[in-house]
Amino acid sequence: MLLHLSISNYALIDKLEINFRDGLTIITGETGAGKSILLGALALILGKRADSLVLNDKSEKCVVEGTFHIKDYGLQNFFSLHELDYEDDTVIRREISQNGKSRSFINDTPVTLDLLKDLGEQLIDIHSQHKTLTLQDAKFQLAYIDSYIQHDDIIHQFQNEFNKYNQFKSELALLLEKEKQSKADEDYYRFQFEELNTANLNEDNEQEELENELSLLTHAEEIKSNLANVLAVLNAGEQNMTGGLKELSITLSKIASLHPAMDELSKRMESCCIELKDIAQEIDFAEQKIVFNSVRLEEVNERLNIIYHLQKKHRVQTINELRKIKEDISIKLGFINNLDNQINDLQKSCITSENKLKEISTILTKNRKKAITKIEKGVLDVLKNLAIPNAEFQIAHSLLDEYNNWGNDKVVFLFNANKGGALNEIAKVASGGELARLMLSIKSLISEKKLLPTIIFDEIDQGVSGEIADKVGNIMKKMSETMQVITITHLPQIASKGNAHLMVYKEINQNTTFTRIKNLNQEERVEEIAKMLSGNELSKAAVENAKVLLKNKN
Repeated sequence: MLLHLSISNYALIDKLEINFRDGLTIITGETGAGKSILLGALALILGKRADSLVLNDKSEKCVVEGTFHIKDYGLQNFFSLHELDYEDDTVIRREISQNGKSRSFINDTPVTLDLLKDLGEQLIDIHSQHKTLTLQDAKFQLAYIDSYIQHDDIIHQFQNEFNKYNQFKSELALLLEKEKQSKADEDYYRFQFEELNTANLNEDNEQEELENELSLLTHAEEIKSNLANVLAVLNAGEQNMTGGLKELSITLSKIASLHPAMDELSKRMESCCIELKDIAQEIDFAEQKIVFNSVRLEEVNERLNIIYHLQKKHRVQTINELRKIKEDISIKLGFINNLDNQINDLQKSCITSENKLKEISTILTKNRKKAITKIEKGVLDVLKNLAIPNAEFQIAHSLLDEYNNWGNDKVVFLFNANKGGALNEIAKVASGGELARLMLSIKSLISEKKLLPTIIFDEIDQGVSGEIADKVGNIMKKMSETMQVITITHLPQIASKGNAHLMVYKEINQNTTFTRIKNLNQEERVEEIAKMLSGNELSKAAVENAKVLLKNKN
């Protein structure tokens, strides 16, 4: 429940401190006094978005802080899940800076606005006269039934499986699209792979060796002729170089025997003879080895043409790059070949997940159908107490063809306020006052489940007065036995039912208007309720009537 609310620098509020108690708290005040401002500030700590326009003094930040007693509402897991410090009396704070930026805190730990909103929805339900329109919404109607049943664990189980099911379906659709595209590309990839595979590009240096061989084969005759000429100079004829050098070596050897200083030169000359003879032999061997081979020349040309063609086609310059392309194409073909297996596995996963959804949704449907009868009876009982004795209320149930996040149940609230009338959808048959009473009837059933610490009614008593207003107040009083109820009202019959009474009013200070709130004592309550009965001109009858209302509040 809400224990304390502190507001500073929000709209017409400069500084406000309010203590709340359990039971039924009444808030009254003249139109425009600031009751809606009070709720607006409270909505900030429940996760509502805001900007710097809410600041009263633009030089200061706005701070709204609420203290909530949450001991008996099973929120420990929420705090643990989000790594927050749990306190039985939890403090929620919201700060709006001058530039409109917002900061949120739960027990002094900074949190996101979404997290603040998640917690706020579990602490307070603010219900305004305009919110009766949500009663006509199909999502609200189903959510209400689920709140009554309290089977959140099954809903969460369904939603987790539904998310998995949708993920499987998305992945399957993506793979089927890939398969469609891949099948169109498969022939092209396979042709490229076969072309590269047939080329048998296994040796990294093959291209260099082939290019060298091509050069040799192309110039074989010229090379052979030149080698023969060199060999002839070295060995052929009487004046060949090898023979001449040999004679010079012999001569130097003789001189060295006579003149030892020449021994070194003699040895060097002998080495030259040996080296030149060796060169001549190698040239002779090379010349004999070189043979012009037109068949091999054609083979080398063809092989290089294959390599050059593939390099040009794939816009690369080396065999290594071609081999990498072949590997990539092989992977693509492997992926295409494996698509069928992946698709088959995902189809099985979809079927398994859909069967689980069917199993869980069957449980949800069973629970909802079982609760519908109880809800119909409970709402009708309350409506009769609210002076709609001939009311009919039914919840039509059907199954959807497709699952959504809540199962495949569809419910429609049907209502008829008048005897002999036909049941129809709420929006078509209910007036504003009837809608308010119907919503109150529905909310009163939820209060029996002790789901929420606090509910706030913001002038939902439109279209009612007199005895009906008294009965509306009695229902709120009954609700306050199991939860904290805060009610903003203009009706004295309802205002008299409260355990506590707060009055909102305006105060002008130095030509500036501020919203104030006051906790009324018994005497002040009599006066406030008397004004609600007769206006600002208090009559003795109104005062006596106010006393009677307060005396009979229970």
